[in-house]
Amino acid sequence: MLFRDWAELRHILFVGSASYLLLVLFLRVSGKRTLSKLNAFDLVVTVALGSTLAASLTQQSLSIAGTALSFGLLIGFQFLITWLSVRSRAFARIVKSRPTVLYYRGVFFESVLKRQRVTRNEIFSALRAQGIASLSDVEAVVMESNAEIVCLRKWIQRRPDALPEGDSTLPGQDLSA
Repeated sequence: MLFRDWAELRHILFVGSASYLLLVLFLRVSGKRTLSKLNAFDLVVTVALGSTLAASLTQQSLSIAGTALSFGLLIGFQFLITWLSVRSRAFARIVKSRPTVLYYRGVFFESVLKRQRVTRNEIFSALRAQGIASLSDVEAVVMESNAEIVCLRKWIQRRPDALPEGDSTLPGQDLSA
């Protein structure tokens, strides 16, 4: 069906515009954390907010008040979970995953790679994405709680070549070594 009636289009225009503005308002009031993707609960809230907005556009049975209540409920639960996570380590351990070391000082942890469903090729891809050409430059590879793979470079303690002898421009640094 190409066209049903003008009422449907007016509904989408009015309710969709109002719902979008409500969502922007709710997100501004609730803070940056609401849309972060730090853990499974944050992701669920992000997807559910988008789904609620889409439903408000397409379902004539949803009112603006119902959409606003849905937004408030989702953001309220997300706020409550993050509030409890910050105040209780035990609760945080229940709802948040911890970073996982996949590689350390030349050793791939194969059982961890299997458990996290990560291949060596994915690690090499993360190295390239972070501008690292060789594993020999890497101290560790960590899968963060948001599933991002982060490569930690080795830090070699040596005097920077570009600084003149005896320069003391870097506080707390002994450059004579």
